[in-house]
Amino acid sequence: MTAPTQAPAETAETAAAQGPGPAPVAPEARRMPLVLRNRAFGAVWLGQVLTQASVRMFQVGVSWWLVAYAVQDSGGLASGLFMAACTLPAVVLAPVVAKAVAAFAHRSVLRSAAALAGAGAAALALWAQGGGLPVPAVYAAALALATCQAFFDPCLTTSVPELVDDADIETATGFELSTQSLAGLGGALLGALVVDRAGLAWLAAGCAAAYLAAAALVTSARFGSPAPAAGDSGSGSGSGSDGADDLAEAAPRRTLRRILGELPYVRRILVCFTAANLFTAAVFVVIPLYTRSVLEGGGGTVALLEASLGTGALIGAFTGTRVPGRPTVAGAYCLGLMALALALPGLFAHRAVISGCLAVAGWCAGAVSVRFVALFQRLVPTADKPGFFAVMQAVLGASLPVASLVFGTAGDHLSPQVLCLVQGVGLAPAAVALALLGSTAPTPEPEPVPDPVGGAQ
Repeated sequence: MTAPTQAPAETAETAAAQGPGPAPVAPEARRMPLVLRNRAFGAVWLGQVLTQASVRMFQVGVSWWLVAYAVQDSGGLASGLFMAACTLPAVVLAPVVAKAVAAFAHRSVLRSAAALAGAGAAALALWAQGGGLPVPAVYAAALALATCQAFFDPCLTTSVPELVDDADIETATGFELSTQSLAGLGGALLGALVVDRAGLAWLAAGCAAAYLAAAALVTSARFGSPAPAAGDSGSGSGSGSDGADDLAEAAPRRTLRRILGELPYVRRILVCFTAANLFTAAVFVVIPLYTRSVLEGGGGTVALLEASLGTGALIGAFTGTRVPGRPTVAGAYCLGLMALALALPGLFAHRAVISGCLAVAGWCAGAVSVRFVALFQRLVPTADKPGFFAVMQAVLGASLPVASLVFGTAGDHLSPQVLCLVQGVGLAPAAVALALLGSTAPTPEPEPVPDPVGGAQ
């Protein structure tokens, strides 16, 4: 059985009359972009674009505000603490997120997370408009927004099979992962510029408007019942509009440790990327420090560099499936190329050089993400997906607070160019480990392509 998909001309009444089964999709319709021929997925995807664009705009804007305006003597540490606050909830709350995503209707989780984030951003905007906004209050707002995003992202990833056909899972994954790239691009173009030209209050107000619009879009979407993944024992069919209750009855709950324990190959991949994230995540701390100390630029320069990173990641998310080779081999090559791209600005201090290098690094990140998340979508049983994607976010995110604090503190004592070299050198062992993992795999890895028979084996 496959998940339901709405054709562009299908009405809600027709879909309801057909029941939870898949809606027929004509060959002509399949040539249309997924977000246009599947209205429910398009609405939820756009909602994710808005939420992640908001949180990224907030991160970029506040990071620049701390370095350029609020903190003079220890801007690196202040920026590092802020980025740590932005990444900590996804790690600490992983078990809570997994239980919430598995226990409640996915549409309700997504809508509530976006609405609460909008309310928090609006409160911060009102406070900042009154003047005298203390730095700890900004940190608290960052924690609140990151907490909401920690629920939103894994819930949306889990919901993909409820919104699209099995044949569209990889395409939907590419669109979903491209959201982070679009968000980075939006934050690059708006975050630092808004702070320079309008102040922190207007930055928070823009974030609030985007979050509330995302909540409205999610509310308008119709969710279906997910198709069973490889290894599922039940059919996973049901009649609930969100599919959460049917999923709960299809298989017993399993602990996060057991889920990863039964997927040793996936677990090793996650460890490799966790180590890589110790150095890749530092780019968000290095960019404002490099702009201020090396390039001697302002918010426009921060916008250019963030836009380069986001544009590269966006292109990588849509072209990642064209990278030849098995996922681990392709991933190793991409990490090696990223290591070179992040190290070069440490040797050549020029705006065009660092902009081009960040574009290449972003492309590598986007290409790797779409290959591996599509692989995980097919390897992980449906009943385990809420727990798995929550723990995946936590495992990959565990290195982010550490990287932010270490590189932020080091930025007050070392040149940003030295930090760039450290990033490149640190990524090399992760690339080698991923390559060795591919060469010693006991069985051939399934390629992330649609399998009409029954998914990955």
